[in-house]
Amino acid sequence: MSSFDHDVRLLILPGLHGSGSDHWQSWLEASYPGAVRPVMSDWGHADADRWASHIDLTLAQHRAGGWVAVAHSFGCLALARYAARGGRAVQGALMVAPANPDRFELDERLVDGPLPFPSTLVTSDNDPWMSPADARYFGERWGSQIVGAGEAGHINPAAGYGPWPLGRQLVERHVQRLSANLPRRPREQTAPMALGFAV
Repeated sequence: MSSFDHDVRLLILPGLHGSGSDHWQSWLEASYPGAVRPVMSDWGHADADRWASHIDLTLAQHRAGGWVAVAHSFGCLALARYAARGGRAVQGALMVAPANPDRFELDERLVDGPLPFPSTLVTSDNDPWMSPADARYFGERWGSQIVGAGEAGHINPAAGYGPWPLGRQLVERHVQRLSANLPRRPREQTAPMALGFAV
């Protein structure tokens, strides 16, 4: 049994075109042992159902005591679609700067239902991919705690978001909540030491 069977792990869900090495998601991924992201042949084709299927496949291939999703942009919509299709393996989420489904001709009814896990949504006042009002609308529909980041653009490297301490702090809240409710890891059994005496 691997140690990850008992640990809370991160599921990294990038937006369109993936997240490069300079993205805050990649920074977080490197900070958490056991963090994973779906393997996609084409991050440039935004298809919510296909991405949701890859989330499901990724979670089926890896074991963990609990999963916290870290989603950005279209990744937020993919996570919402995964949940709407009955996905239940995720137990907490940080969702950052969601993209507007209208930009992808995606029926919002497929992604605007309440999420079955606690979530935090970080919004930006000048995000080119979704207006603040629309972001708050989806946050309320998802049942998310909404955190405003001010004028933060799309909260990506182009807006200055490589290492992102606030993002890590928000993720850590979900990790600690889940960790507190996990069963304690069993202690490894060691054989008693045999004592020999020369006579």
